[in-house]
Amino acid sequence: MEDKLPVERIEREVFVKKEAETSPKYGKDPNKRTTEELLNTGIININKPSGPTSHQISAYVKDILKLKKSGHSGTLDPKVTGVLAIALEQSTKVVQALLPAGKEYVCLMHLHKEHSEKEIRTICKKFVGKIKQLPPIKSAVKRQWRYRKIYYINILEIKDQDVLFKVGCQAGTYIRKLVHDIGKSLNSGAHMAQLIRTKVAFFNDKNTHTLQELTDAFHYYKEENSEKLIRKIIQPVEDAVQHLPKVWIFDTTVDTLCHGATLKAPGVSKIESDIQLDDPVAILTLKNELVALGRAKMISKDIIKNNKGVAVISERVFMQPGTYPKIN
Repeated sequence: MEDKLPVERIEREVFVKKEAETSPKYGKDPNKRTTEELLNTGIININKPSGPTSHQISAYVKDILKLKKSGHSGTLDPKVTGVLAIALEQSTKVVQALLPAGKEYVCLMHLHKEHSEKEIRTICKKFVGKIKQLPPIKSAVKRQWRYRKIYYINILEIKDQDVLFKVGCQAGTYIRKLVHDIGKSLNSGAHMAQLIRTKVAFFNDKNTHTLQELTDAFHYYKEENSEKLIRKIIQPVEDAVQHLPKVWIFDTTVDTLCHGATLKAPGVSKIESDIQLDDPVAILTLKNELVALGRAKMISKDIIKNNKGVAVISERVFMQPGTYPKIN
């Protein structure tokens, strides 16, 4: 079976609370946005090279596209390569939704002495599930013991003292420390020789783009008036919330949320199943535009059933007020 992060395994149903249509006069299908609109609200899956920090990559993207703002989806060490989602201009707040999302890496581990394949596989298997980690001395977080989940470890190749493996893990897992702990369990020691991030939620290494590709695409867009390449690279901001459960609201509900109001149950048209209390959720229009990110204050079945009460508290608003009409 293909290795999948928890968000890739979840299959949610869509429940209709009240059927409704959306007016073509307001808003826009995210896939029909102009290139200028994408530059203002999009997200790019960059293949981070070895050397620069994640912050530097974000700054490079901002400079290449001549923007005022950009933000990245979680720090990678300078030497680590791979998936780094960069949000543009008004969409920068969306990276907060990706920070706690599951991650996948391909790691080259060097063992400090040779072991049998059986022994290596047996020890690695023991690290799948809940593990206890003490972050490295050089880390961005307070150094204290904490639990993290390892969803899978798939050994791809073993050659002499080098082990190539794929690991899916909870956000905040230190792979360098995982390798050290595996080496300790083998009573020989080990260190991380190379690391590539291959997934952040639904962003993966199959649709990344290099900084050079981005530079070329922007040149063709500005100088040759060709949008083909740039539109392949910039994704709608909605792609960054694929992993979140979703709530769809009526056209008449949208503008109040754009002004920071809470979402009441009567404003909901459709909802995905299995939303639990305090789950993070994406609030969408009926055209699938991201209005806001919030926190559920009812479970799915209660939102469907109830005609009063707060369904979702908005935490970050993305849509500009006035996109949909104000209802008096």
